[in-house]
Amino acid sequence: MTLHDDAVLVLKAYEDQAELRQAYLDHLSVHPDGMWKACEAGHLTASALVIDPEQRRVLLTLHKKLSMWLQMGGHCEPGDATMAAAALREAEEESGIAGLTLLASGPVRLDRHPIPAPCHWHLDVQYAALAPAGAVEAISDESLDLRWFGYDEVAAVADTSVVNLLEATRARL
Repeated sequence: MTLHDDAVLVLKAYEDQAELRQAYLDHLSVHPDGMWKACEAGHLTASALVIDPEQRRVLLTLHKKLSMWLQMGGHCEPGDATMAAAALREAEEESGIAGLTLLASGPVRLDRHPIPAPCHWHLDVQYAALAPAGAVEAISDESLDLRWFGYDEVAAVADTSVVNLLEATRARL
């Protein structure tokens, strides 16, 4: 099974956000390269909101290019077998935390957002991951900063997408 096929299966099983989910499926049916950064019409990305073991805080990265506090995430790579694997790889790389565990319920939500040319859209499949006890984060090359925020602090530092992801994640915990 290819990553493209996995994405289609994941999206078909995902029951929330029906209109956006269908837009993702339509995109993949029209763009065979819709998983990859090279697809200028837009491409799928995978991300994960990292939750502390006590489930009171989230780890956000101050993205180097965007100067925004975001969840960990990014582009799918040829070695990613599944969307979940891509999200987990990105979360571990960007957080520096090994042993993250994705919530078993699959993606938490979808988020489509514009990005600068040459590509036009990120179609993000968003997961949530629990950090293991004693986890210590480490800033990656893609980040200006990495910081834990209490749930009630997120709205003051992050955009609506991150706030919506946190709310959806909390509903699943």
